[in-house]
Amino acid sequence: MGVQRGEEECEDRPERAEPLSDTEREIIQDTWGHVYKNCEDVGVSVLIRFFVNFPSAKQYFSQFQDLEDPEEMERSSQLRQHACRVMNAINSVVENLHDPEKVSSVLALVGKAHAIKHKVEPVYFKILSGVMLEVLSEDFPEFFTAEVQMVWTKLMGAVYWHVTGAYTEVGWLQVSSSAVPHMNTPHDTLKDGRNV
Repeated sequence: MGVQRGEEECEDRPERAEPLSDTEREIIQDTWGHVYKNCEDVGVSVLIRFFVNFPSAKQYFSQFQDLEDPEEMERSSQLRQHACRVMNAINSVVENLHDPEKVSSVLALVGKAHAIKHKVEPVYFKILSGVMLEVLSEDFPEFFTAEVQMVWTKLMGAVYWHVTGAYTEVGWLQVSSSAVPHMNTPHDTLKDGRNV
């Protein structure tokens, strides 16, 4: 049973995002440097896996929601453009890890746009984070050691915390959180077995 605070259930949302240490920030920035050199290809790989494993996410993308085949997805210029936007947003976060207010404002914009304009269920951010961590650890095994993956998991938790904060600000969670449980199907689990 979640703790009630106002109308929002806080079981999923801690008081604040867990802050990163200086060492953790350095680890993220170092590993991201290797990833960002190939940002479009990595972003496309992440989105293809996301849409193949969670096809319900395609409902928010009229321009490529009918694409079933991963090769078709890879050729889609709209999917490539969205992959670049995702990677550039993460790049803004990583570049500004020393400035929590900037990180917060970047992620608030992302959250508000996805809540108000695109009407995306916030759980998809958690799912996408898990997919991204999987792809990064598979594509860059020499950099994404177990320790590095833990640091990135902490960062993705902070990203999710900020994004869902923006949803809360615009009144989304109070209205829509009841729609989320239908998402928990048996295949919607992260590598470590947690449900998303």
